[in-house]
Amino acid sequence: MSLTIKVPPVGESITEVTLAGWKKKDGEEVKMDEVIAELESDKATFELTAEKAGILKIVAKEGDTLPIGAVVATIEDGGATGSVVKESAPAAQPVIAASAPAPVPATNGAAKATTGSLQVKVPTVGESITEVTLSRWIKKDGDAVVMDEPIAELESDKATFELTAEKAGILKTIAKEGDTLPIGAVVCTIEGAGAAKAAEPASSAAPVLNNSNPTYASGTPSPAAAKILAEKGVDAKALSGTGVGGRITKEDALLAEKVSENPQINKAAQSQIAEPAKPAAPAPKVEAATPGSRTDRREKMSSLRKTVAKRLVAVKNETAMLTTFNEVDMAPIMELRAKYKDKFKEKHGVGLGFMSFFTKAVCEALKEWPAVNARIEGEEVVYSNFADISIAVSAPKGLVVPVIRNAESLSLAGIEKAVAALAVKARDNKLTLEEMTGGTFTITNGGVFGSMMSTPIINSPQSAILGMHNIIERPVAVNGQVVIRPMMYVALSYDHRIIDGRESVSFLVRVKQLLEDPARLLLGV
Repeated sequence: MSLTIKVPPVGESITEVTLAGWKKKDGEEVKMDEVIAELESDKATFELTAEKAGILKIVAKEGDTLPIGAVVATIEDGGATGSVVKESAPAAQPVIAASAPAPVPATNGAAKATTGSLQVKVPTVGESITEVTLSRWIKKDGDAVVMDEPIAELESDKATFELTAEKAGILKTIAKEGDTLPIGAVVCTIEGAGAAKAAEPASSAAPVLNNSNPTYASGTPSPAAAKILAEKGVDAKALSGTGVGGRITKEDALLAEKVSENPQINKAAQSQIAEPAKPAAPAPKVEAATPGSRTDRREKMSSLRKTVAKRLVAVKNETAMLTTFNEVDMAPIMELRAKYKDKFKEKHGVGLGFMSFFTKAVCEALKEWPAVNARIEGEEVVYSNFADISIAVSAPKGLVVPVIRNAESLSLAGIEKAVAALAVKARDNKLTLEEMTGGTFTITNGGVFGSMMSTPIINSPQSAILGMHNIIERPVAVNGQVVIRPMMYVALSYDHRIIDGRESVSFLVRVKQLLEDPARLLLGV
């Protein structure tokens, strides 16, 4: 029986791909999940894998442009590969049996845990993501791990996330740091024999499986949870965990409120995460460079950096991008902030910044000029009747653009809270794919780095982006008088294929009017 291999869906806006090259030849035997071809879209290059073992029969040729769902090849039964499939199929059953039986008697459970192993694979992390990079191992080969404990850090072209242990045992690493792995690839195995060794502080492993009684794990945070608690200044002893054996999970830590200001507690909590941070310190490389030396240092580009580079070049090549400028007198907003910022923070628990004013002004202007909030899909223009505002943030591993959903319905306080929460997640590389997908318009603030003027690049598939810049006191003419005012240049880069000059200039003028007279934001005029 043959299996048809088709072009998979790779993104909302992608309708076709190019077959860049075959990794296997026609008539060759292939194994399940083996890479057989390389496909290339307008945004990324990804691998096509065999969905079963057998003999490959090629249908499409290298260089062909194929629509989503088109047949690329078929895999026929037969050959030595077929026998391999039959032999390997039963081997997967002990893995399931080892991880499934929690409620069985302790003696049976122990016996199965001793003999079974569990394969930990790269999970599905998004529709358009076909591979990830293993950035680092949190646990080492041979270490004892407990269920739900982070064991590795994976990095996609959009986000960084943790891989957790699916059961307790001894970790056996397979992939290496820096490896690029397709979705579903085996990263490591967890041997069941380590279930008893994972509980080092306890005299026996039996209490680990019993959540009703206190165990060694009770009140103990996982490494990810310990990091979050240290940043919040929360004492782990004051929390009760919902994890296995009462362990404090990452979710528990995220929900925890700041209950202690004791520097002793904060210091103790921070010590739990101090050790993992040391390998990332670049200090040794800096010290090695002596004055006058002519040495080079090479670093492999991260998946995020490579993807950002490809997309920025694609936007420049595929859009009719144009930038228009204006300037904003920031004195009214600065006076308003100075007058109410203390009361604002006291009431809402967050500072009053410039980003909320700009976001609110943009949302109002988008209502009047909907083309600026639209995008092109094929031969159609898609207009959105909502404003999901993307905020460009410079994270440690590169540029990320998290999204504030339905920003048009949020108050200034709501926007500030959303911006603050996303900024913290971006700094800690904790942003999810959902939080970075689907924006309709982007705001970027180069002024925080001292930029006076720039031409920001559109965040595809959006059609426009607003650039904020540094606030500089300059002499300007007001009512026939030369006065000193805090001025900011603002830039709107837009796709001229969908947005005309009249719309772009009028949009930016409207934003300027709303910012120079903040009362309009409250009155909607």
